[in-house]
Amino acid sequence: MRNIPVNLAGFKLRVVEEPSIKVDQEGKVSTAYGTDEPLYTVGVFAKPAATDDGYRGKGEELRVTLSANPTGVQEGDLVELIGATVSHWERDGRSGLTWKAQGLKPISA
Repeated sequence: MRNIPVNLAGFKLRVVEEPSIKVDQEGKVSTAYGTDEPLYTVGVFAKPAATDDGYRGKGEELRVTLSANPTGVQEGDLVELIGATVSHWERDGRSGLTWKAQGLKPISA
C-alpha cells in the first residue's frame, strides 16, 4: 500500500535536521513526479505526547520528503506535518517506511 494518510496528532515533532533539497545517490536533485519542482527533505524527532499520568513513550527520528519548500523552519522548531503519508517499501531483502508530506508548519511551544 502506498501513500497511507497518517494522523500524528498525539506526537510532538521537533526539527533535528533543517530542510534541504533532496538529492539521489548520484547527487541529482529529486523532483516531484512529472514536474521540474524539487523535493525537500527534513529530519524530525517524533515524541509521543505525555499521557494523563505523565508517561512519555520513546520517540523516533523520521526523515520526511516534502513537496513544498518549507520556509522559515529551523533546527529545534516544533512543527506539524501537512498532509502526512507513509508508504511501505521492500528491496533486496530489506524493507522500511517512506514518510512524505505536502509541507510543514511551525507551531508554538
